[in-house]
Amino acid sequence: QVQLVQSGGGLVQAGASLRLSCLASGLPFGTYNMGWFRQAPGKEREFVAAINGSGSTTYNAGSVKGRFTISRHNGANTVYLQMDSLKPEDTAVYYCAATRGSMYLRYEYDFWGQGTQVTVSS
Repeated sequence: QVQLVQSGGGLVQAGASLRLSCLASGLPFGTYNMGWFRQAPGKEREFVAAINGSGSTTYNAGSVKGRFTISRHNGANTVYLQMDSLKPEDTAVYYCAATRGSMYLRYEYDFWGQGTQVTVSS
């Protein structure tokens, strides 16, 4: 049984930093590409960042480039999202996800975490 368990998140002021973690179990972690997505109220879920299985390739959405960093520790079956210089528009529920397909396509992701709220006040 595959599980992606998220931690981190919370309420911070604009300009602050947060780190999200996603612990995977029940799958060969190093063979899966991992991604982070977010969904704000009334909006569709959108791509934030992705990393390939070895960690050698990452890709960020333009809205977070230079502020967010995705990384992974395969020995710990964990993927991280370091979020710096947070803005109120980053407020959303954040989800981690796993895929053996293309890490650039939302519909390719097979497994999803439970979601964690990030709220940035101005």
